[in-house]
Amino acid sequence: MMQVTIFVALLVFVASVLSQPDFFLPIDCDDIYRHDNTSSSGVYVIYPGGPTTPLHVFCDMDTDEGRWTVFQRRVNGNENFFRPWNQYKTGFGNVAGEYWLGLENIFLLTMRKKNELRVDMESWEGEKASARYSSFVIDSEHTGYQLHLGSFSGGAAGDSFTLHNSMKFTTYDKDQDMWDKNCARYYLGGFWYNACHTANPNGMYAPHGAIAHESVQVIWNSWKNPNYSLKTVAMKIRSTKCSCTY
Repeated sequence: MMQVTIFVALLVFVASVLSQPDFFLPIDCDDIYRHDNTSSSGVYVIYPGGPTTPLHVFCDMDTDEGRWTVFQRRVNGNENFFRPWNQYKTGFGNVAGEYWLGLENIFLLTMRKKNELRVDMESWEGEKASARYSSFVIDSEHTGYQLHLGSFSGGAAGDSFTLHNSMKFTTYDKDQDMWDKNCARYYLGGFWYNACHTANPNGMYAPHGAIAHESVQVIWNSWKNPNYSLKTVAMKIRSTKCSCTY
């Protein structure tokens, strides 16, 4: 009986809050920017799963007119990305530094709106490049968080992601790739591996030349060679058409 009372009280509270005219629950960084176009890059709270599930995320408000919701970022090797399925599902890391937002959160974000994808990267020599894709969607866990990637739409980094289109997500303890072995276990990451990859943004972080084993590093083949370990990489999405109501 007490549980029912608490649940009813929570529903009443949520309903009363939602009815306030100045109430604002952003789904993503696009919502935050549209609500206040003076917002700067940094950590914000968004609600892709609804009012009871706040989520911290880094918003890139500077690159190409901003509004980017960053769901993956590698900058210094502080976080270990060789992790099991459950951690890739829920997310890990520090949103002010290196992190993975979580497959379930990414699914909710791409379910709520139509998004484009941008991948920004930097070499150890200070060169910077990006790759853009017209759309980015992943399915639910029931279908293995299968990737649906739009066409490559430009960027000096070139297209290293199309090979991964239509793939399910693989970790070292959940093999859903097209190889007879486990790509995640062999290439030390978690990703939408095919058999296996032309991009490995969640691979082992290390200075270029520090790892002898081929293709386990953070790589993007079309920009650098398959053994070039990138200094930074960030994957981010931005709404192209809002399907929600405020």
